[in-house]
Amino acid sequence: SSKIRNVEVQSADGVAILEDCIGFSLTKTISKVEERLKKGVLPDCQDDDIFPRAGNEMGAEAQIRFLKAKLRVMQEDLANIVFECRKKDDENQNLGTRLKDTEEENSRLQRTTSLQQSQIEKYKMLSQEANKKTERLQQEVTALEKVLQ
Repeated sequence: SSKIRNVEVQSADGVAILEDCIGFSLTKTISKVEERLKKGVLPDCQDDDIFPRAGNEMGAEAQIRFLKAKLRVMQEDLANIVFECRKKDDENQNLGTRLKDTEEENSRLQRTTSLQQSQIEKYKMLSQEANKKTERLQQEVTALEKVLQ
């Protein structure tokens, strides 16, 4: 009972955090509730919505069966939520890995692009120098042709 209160205190928006439930024995809790019901001691929270309106007229054993059935449904819901959380965690890890790989690829491509850009600039300069040299040589050829004529 104190552990349950502790879980409620450490809950977020009324949802217990799973790590807080470690060491919590559901069997012990159920047996404590069963003992209280057999002794005629009802839980403190009679105004809650655990039992339907007709639940107040139920016998102790019927209430226990009802609570056990409700507990099984809640356990199944919890198992489904835990499964979904693990699935989402796996998906997040996969997406994180893909993002990291994509960022590394992007960085590699940027380095390659800058290297290629510097090579383009180098070849442009070489091309311009070659064009200037060609123009000079063409002028020399024209001058030599005039001399020969």
